Amino acid sequence: MRLAIELYGQRIGALEGDARTFDVTVVAEAIEHFGMNSTVLSVAIPLSPHLRRDHASRRRNWFAELLPEGDQYEFMLAQSGLRAGDTLGFLAHYGRDIAGAVQLWNLDDPTEPRTPELRAVNDVQIRELLTSPMMTPLANAPREGRTSLGGVQPKIVLVRTTTGWAQALGGWPSTHILKPELQDVRAHIIYDEEYGSRLAREVGLAAFDTRIETFDGQRALVIERFDRADGVRIHQEDFSQALGASRIEKYQEFGGVTSLARIARVLATHTSVSELRRFARMVVFGMVINNLDMHAKNIGLLHQESGEVTLAPAYDNVPFVRGEAGGSDGRLALAVNGSYESDTVTRGDLVAEISSWGVSRVEPLVDDMLDSVRAAVESQRPGQDAHPQIFDTIGYRLRQLTR
Repeated sequence: MRLAIELYGQRIGALEGDARTFDVTVVAEAIEHFGMNSTVLSVAIPLSPHLRRDHASRRRNWFAELLPEGDQYEFMLAQSGLRAGDTLGFLAHYGRDIAGAVQLWNLDDPTEPRTPELRAVNDVQIRELLTSPMMTPLANAPREGRTSLGGVQPKIVLVRTTTGWAQALGGWPSTHILKPELQDVRAHIIYDEEYGSRLAREVGLAAFDTRIETFDGQRALVIERFDRADGVRIHQEDFSQALGASRIEKYQEFGGVTSLARIARVLATHTSVSELRRFARMVVFGMVINNLDMHAKNIGLLHQESGEVTLAPAYDNVPFVRGEAGGSDGRLALAVNGSYESDTVTRGDLVAEISSWGVSRVEPLVDDMLDSVRAAVESQRPGQDAHPQIFDTIGYRLRQLTR
């Protein structure tokens, strides 16, 4: 199978081979357009006519990490008739609207590339999409749907137009992610994330909109995609892709492939000093709101067509209450100064961790960020359907880290 790789309207090359041995080939036109060894696609895949053979598995992993996880993946396999593990087949079917600006399509399919289009949907239809993940995973229409998005949590993607909502067909760029209210003990999760996202905006770590909306009685968290601007794709990669981590390795304890220090090293190599300092602020913020799920797939890079690389905004900002049913055990996805126990991490641990990255003037940075979060918490309260202990948990973490 051969899949075309397109980025910012430019053919990059192709994925060629079978499910186990496929690899990337880069065309000369991509190098002429973006430059030799450009990292516009990925810091792990510099554009070159002669890619390192010993990095082939990392390149395969980069594309495999575009796939969803859990039930969403199983539903999409069932919808398309594909077998688990067939990364190329999956991307051939769903790779026209994925994370970032990459688009993939089957060079051997005479019907590809298809013409993108929209299908208007009303509130009743959106409710059906939110509550029927097996029939329409990610809101993909059975024949025309071409969308894939990573993650485990149930969700759909739609396009917000000037006249309402629409399904993205044939590779039209989706603009929003919708997460339904769960009908179990985790019903508060979308409200917790809305609050965490609101705090992230208040302290300047994010700018994209998040809000709770209701569709024919079904409530959902509506998230503006930060990798879209005015309906145009912006390229991104997460740090599992950048570091070569596969699936559960997004958690540091599973293999040690990911860590805050390794992420910081990539930022120091490929971005400006200001981006590394912004990452430090993001880590402090994550500790204050008790975001235990701040793993490598929930931290990313943005790649502009010019080649500029920046840290992606803080996303999936979910505060956790320790011991919550179906929730957390208090362990961090990425250790801070060697500690995985969130309750034991101190201000000194944050200073030591960030200092180890080579960041200067760390103590004022940490204290300024703590002050910013404190001011945000004083001005922003969680919604009435958020976890009843979420406000007190964040207040406790602020007092603990201030000491």
